Amino acid sequence: MRVIIAAAGTGGHINPGIAIANEIKKNEPNSEIIFIGTNNGIEKDLVPRAGYELKTLDAYGLQRKVSVQNLKRILKTLKSYKMAKEIVKEFKPDIIIGTGGYICGPVISAGLKYKIRTILHESNAFPGVAVKLLSRKVDTVMVGFEDTKNRLQKAKKIVVTGTPTKVCKMELSESKKTELKKNLGIKNNLPIVLAFGGSQGAESINKSLLEIINNRLNNDYQLVWAVGQNKYEDIKKQIRRSNNLKLLPYIYNMEEILNLADVVVARSGAMTITEITRCHKPAIFIPFPYATENHQEYNAKVLENVGAAKIILDKNLNSQILNKSINEIIKNREKMLEMGQKTEKIEIKNVEKRIYNEIKSLIKEI
Repeated sequence: MRVIIAAAGTGGHINPGIAIANEIKKNEPNSEIIFIGTNNGIEKDLVPRAGYELKTLDAYGLQRKVSVQNLKRILKTLKSYKMAKEIVKEFKPDIIIGTGGYICGPVISAGLKYKIRTILHESNAFPGVAVKLLSRKVDTVMVGFEDTKNRLQKAKKIVVTGTPTKVCKMELSESKKTELKKNLGIKNNLPIVLAFGGSQGAESINKSLLEIINNRLNNDYQLVWAVGQNKYEDIKKQIRRSNNLKLLPYIYNMEEILNLADVVVARSGAMTITEITRCHKPAIFIPFPYATENHQEYNAKVLENVGAAKIILDKNLNSQILNKSINEIIKNREKMLEMGQKTEKIEIKNVEKRIYNEIKSLIKEI
């Protein structure tokens, strides 16, 4: 199988693309897979690290206002369509898969020009502009949530597959839990609240958690708090006490730590939602208020609607409200476990296999 995967911008676009590529390779080791991305996204790091070739285009997302800068972006993006056609013509893929970001526009369009099978994957509950526009033209749209189907009614074919991720539920033994807690330097007898805001951290979440720590509000729980690589040193200096706290710049063993945690406090990107759902954890979401089409709030509502999560809007967030919300969950163990179990209502199993089967069924139609 010869495959082009278009993915750019954020980990929420790139990691699903890598997961799909890995599943194809697992089933068909001789497959040839290349990625097309940009020079200004984290695909430059993630794709080669995963062992795949990355070709880049000079494409940009467009601003919703008239400006010289936006005109330049339009011209560069039009040029990227020509470059995408050259790559597609030379590589001769059996299928082109888009997993999100503005790069999908020129790459999928190039595939359509050469009558190549095309497929999109949308992780978010509220689809992005590129997916909305292209959904009418591609052969299949795969989505992460059932809710998304109603927002892509003009798609030729839409299938709920879930979103692929390497994080899964683990049954940790008591000895393994003790070992992980020891390695983190946290206590064995207090509930664990895992807090993070993505690889770069989240300023409003960090500010509220800093006040919780410094005002000694977390006496009944301990925080494992990933503040973001660029914010770690600054926040470390601002902390006046370290009781019930493990401060980290980033969590590399997220699967283990997420399964160890009792409650999660986080933004509500599609990958975060998927990972929390797979691990059956109750969550408090603070959606990023500037996300395109406010899609993070729509993502969070998927879990809130089944009783598995609580949403605090960023504009309403402060240390008192966050601390109260955490305590309402961790002080009622029955409620905490029940919230975690309710994630199963939206969990989709065998995600990677579902996606691979959709890809294969399309290629067989050639």
